[in-house]
Amino acid sequence: MYTKPPYTIDEQIEQLKQRGLLIDPKDDIVTILSNISYYRLAGYWWPMQSDKDKHIFKSGSKFSDVMALYIFDRELRILLFDVIEKIEISLRTKLVYYLSHEFDPWWFQNTALFTNVKELVQTLATLEEEIDRSKDTFIKEHKKKYKDDLRFPPAWKSLELTSFGGLSKLYGNLRPDIKSKDKIAADFGTVNHTFLPSWLQSITQIRNHCAHHSRLWNRNLPGKPKLLPKPPNAWIKDVPKENEYHMIYVHLCCMKYLLNTIQPRNNFSGQIRSLVDRFASNVDPKALGLKPEWQSEPLWQDSL
Repeated sequence: MYTKPPYTIDEQIEQLKQRGLLIDPKDDIVTILSNISYYRLAGYWWPMQSDKDKHIFKSGSKFSDVMALYIFDRELRILLFDVIEKIEISLRTKLVYYLSHEFDPWWFQNTALFTNVKELVQTLATLEEEIDRSKDTFIKEHKKKYKDDLRFPPAWKSLELTSFGGLSKLYGNLRPDIKSKDKIAADFGTVNHTFLPSWLQSITQIRNHCAHHSRLWNRNLPGKPKLLPKPPNAWIKDVPKENEYHMIYVHLCCMKYLLNTIQPRNNFSGQIRSLVDRFASNVDPKALGLKPEWQSEPLWQDSL
């Protein structure tokens, strides 16, 4: 049975000191713990502990180093959220355009186009909730003008309210013989529908961590993107092994690859390099899965 009581901020600070964490008056730790919870920061000082059971810190561990990791992780999430936004909008655009022309504007309600009807029903139920509570003018006007039409609004309206996760599920659930499924994959440089769904799933998981401000640094990520054996566009020579997929580097590579098809002239490489360089004294590249020569890889050569 869990019996630990809540600690005051002063008690939290005293406990950290007793466990060996060095705290400087300039750290302003009272203000920090008043706005960032002790438990949230614990994920960043966890690797600094020599005894994980007793929570004893390694000699020389500093609270300022904990905060440096925290700030690095926050800036990484902000950077990735911006990239993922571009991927999400592009995926939404391609789904609406290709499928609406191959079939009709209500293709996403056509159970015959999907392999898993139960999953589709769940996706549509979530979408219906979003439509019902939407205050967007284009949705309200559609309901007013077409009140006798019991279908969802057409794809170019409905899918504007679909999350990245929902879009990913719709794409992955499309039957493999749907022509648009391969067209979308080809647009993204992933050749065919075999590879892209797993990429989107892993990016969705990272997107959710970013949206909920969860730690990305030193996190075991569950996604396992299926990598192309011969990518048609610039890729990496030193490919991570499958037992390294829990680290973020392989997912960064997938994001960069997709971004290069959406916005060929981007500075994602420079932004990652700058972030890693600024926190070089605090962030171990190995914790991100970064390869020693990652910056010289063909994929990571920005063209501005």
